[in-house]
Parts: sequence; structure tokens; C-alpha cells
Amino acid sequence: MVDLIKKAFFTGLGLAVLTKEKAEEMVKDIAQQAKLSEQEGKELVDSLMKQSDRARQDFQSKVDEAVQTVVSRLHLATREELEGLRARVAELEAKLGQGNRS
Repeated sequence: MVDLIKKAFFTGLGLAVLTKEKAEEMVKDIAQQAKLSEQEGKELVDSLMKQSDRARQDFQSKVDEAVQTVVSRLHLATREELEGLRARVAELEAKLGQGNRS
């Protein structure tokens, strides 16, 4: 069972990094062995590229989600929070600067 999970994971990861050139090369080999027509080969390449794009997007989503979870657990400030604090500091500095001049 663990081997099956590993194979599925690595297959998904492989699809995520599959390039169009590599897919075309794979399909060319498969087409020759299976005696597919040129049209069938093109359809297979298109299908592989769509699966690759989906796998890449899924993988990126999972990585983004994992990073967000880690950031949340570490209680790190977000960019928006830091920008808000910078704006407040600048506003307070401006008010202090005006008060000192009077």
C-alpha cells in the first residue's frame, strides 16, 4: 500500500514538472509502439499537458497552503500588517514633528 502511495505521489510530481517537449517525446515513443495516428498523438500530448498543468497548479496550491499554515503557526506578521504599522509610525512621526515645531 505504501508503495502504491509513493508511486501515485511521484507520478503526480512527475506530471507537475513535465515539459511540453518531454511530453511530445514520450508520446512519440508511445505512438510508435502503439501505432497511433498523428492526430491521436497530438490529442495525447494535449491531454498530458492539461494533466501536467493541473498537477502543477494542485502542487503549487498545496505548497502555498503549507507555507500559510507554517506562517500562521509561527505567528509571523504579514506584509499587510507590516505596511499598516509603517503607515501608523509615519503618521505618528508626522504628528510628533508638528507638535515639536509649535
